[in-house]
Amino acid sequence: MRFASILFFVLLALGAQAQTAVPEWCRELPHPEYKTLERVPVADDWFEVYKVAPGTFAIYEPHQSEETISYLIVGAKRAALFDTGMGIADLKSVVSKLTTLPIVVMNSHTHDDHVGDNWQFETVYSMDTDFSRNDAKGSREDAQAEVAPGEICGSLPKGFDPKAYVTRPWKISSYIHDGQRIDLGGRTLEVIATPGHTPDSISLIDRANGLLFTGDTYYPSTIWIYRPETDLKAYGSSIRKLAAIAPEVKLVLGAHNVPVAKPEVLPKLVTAFTAVRSGKVVPTAAAPGQVIYKVGGFAFRMRAPETKH
Repeated sequence: MRFASILFFVLLALGAQAQTAVPEWCRELPHPEYKTLERVPVADDWFEVYKVAPGTFAIYEPHQSEETISYLIVGAKRAALFDTGMGIADLKSVVSKLTTLPIVVMNSHTHDDHVGDNWQFETVYSMDTDFSRNDAKGSREDAQAEVAPGEICGSLPKGFDPKAYVTRPWKISSYIHDGQRIDLGGRTLEVIATPGHTPDSISLIDRANGLLFTGDTYYPSTIWIYRPETDLKAYGSSIRKLAAIAPEVKLVLGAHNVPVAKPEVLPKLVTAFTAVRSGKVVPTAAAPGQVIYKVGGFAFRMRAPETKH
């Protein structure tokens, strides 16, 4: 009886350790919104692919804490790939099963979790900023942070070596600008400059189909706007620009966590951010030097305000 009791408590302790080994963010998956979307089977378990609109695929990476979402937007003559994810698994192989058309890559911005597989593609359009050109050189430090303890949910792809993981350099083929139209053949995407999160942040709008791709300017989770390259004034201007076109939009497609949101979220985002900037919201402490403001169903991770002496 005594042995059985000891064994019971040992097993209980091991179970508790296994439970704590699972990152908190991972325990919340899958997000319920995915149940309403059409899933497209793919061979690579690192990715989940969902058809979110005709000729429009969300390529989701649920096994890494960023939960990055890239988008394949297919026209009659070519396809646009809006972001290329983490670079942990072979995105190009997945894309090639979804379309055989030529691919043009555009990035919502050039943080490492959005450009990981840029190097695999010949045609990469970029905003004309020093920030973009610097990020195109690649990074080891940023990539290594993405595979640190607590960042992975489940298993990494077979053959992937986390110690060797880097964001590989990639080549800019051409520069794009605000208002530029990208013809995919029977389908046009318009570039909307939305700096703030980074200097090179953009959104894309497919006006004919009412689709707005917002990158990291908006996604349905805590919005990170605390890094040194973040410009809060520019971010405020950018979200007001997006809110102004909300009446033309049927679906908002962000770059993390969940790929679909209603356009009404955009003016609400402006209201929430304005409240934060006007000092009406009390923050809570987060990581050193950072705070989180929660208001109106939104959360913003920002730099901690400087203390007055």
